[in-house]
Amino acid sequence: MDIVVSKLSLKEVQPLRDLRLAEIDFQFVYNKCHGAGWADTYLFAIDGEKAGYGSIWGKDKREERDAIFEFYLLEPYRRLANSIFPELHKVSGASYVECQTNDRLITDMLFEYCANIYADRILFEDSITTEMKMPGAVFKKTVNNDGETEYILERDGEIVATGGFIWNYNFPYIDMYYEVKESHRQKGFGTLITQELKKEAYLLDRVPAARCNINNKASKATLLKAGMKVCGHILIGELV
Repeated sequence: MDIVVSKLSLKEVQPLRDLRLAEIDFQFVYNKCHGAGWADTYLFAIDGEKAGYGSIWGKDKREERDAIFEFYLLEPYRRLANSIFPELHKVSGASYVECQTNDRLITDMLFEYCANIYADRILFEDSITTEMKMPGAVFKKTVNNDGETEYILERDGEIVATGGFIWNYNFPYIDMYYEVKESHRQKGFGTLITQELKKEAYLLDRVPAARCNINNKASKATLLKAGMKVCGHILIGELV
């Protein structure tokens, strides 16, 4: 069996990426890396036939290209993952694997080939519809000075929280974010604006998703109260 791993352009690998994205049913947080030019892509060939691809980016600095974050094989070749992955590691010179736990194939590779594994972020998907209300609170859509759409939550005429979306996930998912003014935290405003952002996401024909740092207990609690649920984690491991 002849395994060849070749660094190629995104254009040459894109048909395989399209197949991968069609297979998954979760938000892929690294999807933006390709469009932004933050990733290198590698094609896998087995005895001259295309078998899959992998992608590398920088764990701490985007230009370093030291972390494998995508590892995809066509179905007939998935039984050969343990032969192909070490070749990707060798050819790319990567030092880490960074992956989502709901991305099963690369997660298997992380546990098999990495040490010093730790969870970095929590991933959330929509679960239930909440109907929280707060007297005097109004959710509004505005346009900021840069011409970008922004969402605000006012209480008795004062802006207490802001939020919006980052269009960096694979279709149909969209990444929500919010921020509550420090003087108004722990009063339920984060939950309320997240609830309303979820509704707005569906009006945009997108499925709301979110993430937070593994140690951000307040943000995790807010997202859960707003009807989100944990759907995975971002793991990082050191290749050995």
